[in-house]
Amino acid sequence: MQNFRILIADDHEIVRKGLRAILSVRPDWEVIGESITGRQAVDDARSLKPNLIIMDIGMPELNGLDATRLVLKEQPNIEILILTMHESEQLIHEVLDAGARGYMLKSDAGKDLLAAVESLRNRKPYFTTRVSEMVLTGYLKGPTRNAEEPTVHSRLTVREREVVQLLAEGKSNKEVATALNISVKTAETHRSRIMAKLQLGSIGALVRYAVRNRIVEA
Repeated sequence: MQNFRILIADDHEIVRKGLRAILSVRPDWEVIGESITGRQAVDDARSLKPNLIIMDIGMPELNGLDATRLVLKEQPNIEILILTMHESEQLIHEVLDAGARGYMLKSDAGKDLLAAVESLRNRKPYFTTRVSEMVLTGYLKGPTRNAEEPTVHSRLTVREREVVQLLAEGKSNKEVATALNISVKTAETHRSRIMAKLQLGSIGALVRYAVRNRIVEA
C-alpha cells in the first residue's frame, strides 16, 4: 500500500522540523516536501501530489487561506489541515469557506496532530472540541453581520487578494508583476481596481486593510 503523502507548508523552520518529528512516528506516513511560502505550497501541491497539506495561515507571498483555495480549485481531493496561532469564530468560518476540513492551533499540535492527520486520512473532518463548540455556537446565533454586507472574499477575487498581499508586503508594481507572471501594466490595473473597489486612498490604508482581514499578519 502506498504511503500517505504529506506536504508541510510553514515559513518557520522550527515549526516544520517539529511537525516532521511528530509525524515520523507513523512509518506509513511520508513527508514529501516543505513549502515556505503560500505560492510555493500551491506549486508543490501541483508537482508533488500530496494526499494532505498541513498549511500555516500566515505565510509570505500568499496566505494559507488563499493558497488553500487555489490548491483545492485544481486538486479538490487533497485534504488540508490549517495550522494557526489564532482562534476566533470568524477565522474558523473563513477556514471552512476556503474549503479546508481541518483546523488546529499550533499550541495543540503536540497532542492533537496525529489524531487530526488520521481523521483527514480517513476523509473525516477534524476540529478540536473547542473549535467545534465555537462553530456550533456561531451557527445557533445565526449571522453576526448584515446579510447584505459583502465580505472581503466576495469583494475581491483570489487574484486581487494575491495582489493585495504582495503590495502590503512592500512589493512594487514591477515586483508584483514578476511574482504573478503578469505585465507591469496589468499589475497597475489590478492595483487601481483594488483601491477603487475598497475605497482606499493610500498604500498605508491598504496595509491596514490587509492586516485587519488577515491577508497578511501584522
